[in-house]
Amino acid sequence: MKRLLILVALTIFAGCGARGQQKGFFDEEQPAAVVKTGLEVLIEQDFTPLKGKRVGLVTNPSGVNRNLVSTIDILANAPGVNLVALYGPEHGVRGSEHAGDKVSSEPRDPSTGLPVYSLYGATRKPTKEMLKGIDVMVYDIQDNGCRSYTFISTLGLVMSACAEAGIEVMVLDRPNPLGGLQVDGPLVEDGYFSFVGMYKIPYVYGLTVGELATMINEEGMNRGQKGTDKFVKCKLKVIEMEGWRRDMLYQHTGLPWVMPSPHIPQASSAQAYPCSGIAGEMGSSLNIGVGYTLPFELFGAEWIKDSEGLAARLNNLNLPGVRFRPVYYKPFYGGAAGKLLKGVQFYFTDYSIAPTALLQFYVMQELHAMYPGRSPKIGEDLKGSMLGKVMGGSTALRLFAKRYRVEDMLEFWNKDRDAYLEKARKYHRY
Repeated sequence: MKRLLILVALTIFAGCGARGQQKGFFDEEQPAAVVKTGLEVLIEQDFTPLKGKRVGLVTNPSGVNRNLVSTIDILANAPGVNLVALYGPEHGVRGSEHAGDKVSSEPRDPSTGLPVYSLYGATRKPTKEMLKGIDVMVYDIQDNGCRSYTFISTLGLVMSACAEAGIEVMVLDRPNPLGGLQVDGPLVEDGYFSFVGMYKIPYVYGLTVGELATMINEEGMNRGQKGTDKFVKCKLKVIEMEGWRRDMLYQHTGLPWVMPSPHIPQASSAQAYPCSGIAGEMGSSLNIGVGYTLPFELFGAEWIKDSEGLAARLNNLNLPGVRFRPVYYKPFYGGAAGKLLKGVQFYFTDYSIAPTALLQFYVMQELHAMYPGRSPKIGEDLKGSMLGKVMGGSTALRLFAKRYRVEDMLEFWNKDRDAYLEKARKYHRY
């Protein structure tokens, strides 16, 4: 039975030729490229780096091979590998929890019988008790390339705990669904570090999770999370992908997309996430498609009366690589459930040159011009608000809120870009 499961897990890779990035991620034409994830490379290595070791696994439903076999089942049945415990981030190991909901540890995983420890409940950093009997901790989760997505914070805390316990960390690398060229936004400001902004990196950071883990480890980013300046460095091994290039969006990889969280059902959702996620925390009753079939791809509200006019104003800005169309929709759940909302949907014609995190500020700029009484209010206590945490600071928000003009925040927004790119290039593996 074990051999049978391993044979199912192994993938027959066909067509290794790769083609460059398509212009827009709504293009249905698919390239012939076949990317092997770190998991699939590990399988081809016959699990040699894990043989004879007691293994812990941090994963969720996105940890699969191209045949949709779970990393849990693959490692549980791998010859010579002793998988002893599972660890779940936000949404849980099996993805059964809603965004933000606390996840409880479970006595046993019903499929494998292994103990399951929650890293999004009573603790977000593995305790010494949770790590007992572990020789190596494997991390295999599909990231979305945005700083406010909590999985990379879980990764950092796992690395920190394992460093303190003398446990090796192995990251099975996966594609950045935004590609490896997009970088957008300032670094987190001092005083604003949180679980949705744990590292001094831009909002869109342009690294794979294996590259980011290496930068966290080598640049001393796992320090000061709880008021201490002690630098904690773990023994880190990254199992690299094969065939991935920095100009690839996820749909260019030939890999199936399994949603890493409930509101990221498609790769296009991940690519839209940084474009609207900050606006979703603004408290201006602006819906961003969450609760409807296009999460993060819409901007809508009851008080928007002229969808066509809003789309026209945005298109007249001639933003590179993006177009807008008017939309009318009723969310199925959430605060706007059943209400008719008017607004816009955005489409990328060339993702490589389009604004990502800045896009939502252009939308709010034009909404302010049309409906000034509906502009989001920037509160005084941003350090204590989810908006301040997701934004990673207050300076850009306050500059924007003076006139609700993007041009007022651009200098600050871009000030860290060149220095960050120079640092990040040291950790490029592809």
